[in-house]
Amino acid sequence: MTTRSDKETLLLNSDIQFNSLLEIIESVASRKRSMSITTQERDKNFRDVLMHLYEWHSMLERWYREGMDGDMPFMPAPGYKWRTIKLLNLQIWGNYQDVTVHQAIRKVKLSHERVMNVIRLHTDEEIMTKKYYKWTKTSNLYSYFAANTFSHYIWAIKQCEVIARSLKEEETNKLGK
Repeated sequence: MTTRSDKETLLLNSDIQFNSLLEIIESVASRKRSMSITTQERDKNFRDVLMHLYEWHSMLERWYREGMDGDMPFMPAPGYKWRTIKLLNLQIWGNYQDVTVHQAIRKVKLSHERVMNVIRLHTDEEIMTKKYYKWTKTSNLYSYFAANTFSHYIWAIKQCEVIARSLKEEETNKLGK
């Protein structure tokens, strides 16, 4: 029996969670996938959740590219600090209100695959060793990759389960009337 490396486990967990997320969305009738639910939460539909993931993938790609070029990337984004992350996430939400759910699915699939390809470029040592790269400061690549892949997908799954359940209940209620 072979043991999976940390890199292999990261890739596998990321793909499993990502596919689970897509399955939740696909469990809803295609005509209803773009509908919003009534909630106090920021994300009211699948598009909102998917574009949130897409934008965080994009930020990770920027951090990675700038860091590997020898720069110290501004994190999380120019004009924002970690303590103002709610404002950043609201800005992300606002930026993508004109995107369709179909476009969002396509974009997040592509960005997920780009991030997976970046992970594949590295050895376990490069991924797991703290301070291996100057730009990760006291951390390692794993923490950046995990936060923007499987950990973020677990959050997204929970959000999409609420949306899917609400959309399905609404359908059931309409049929019952």
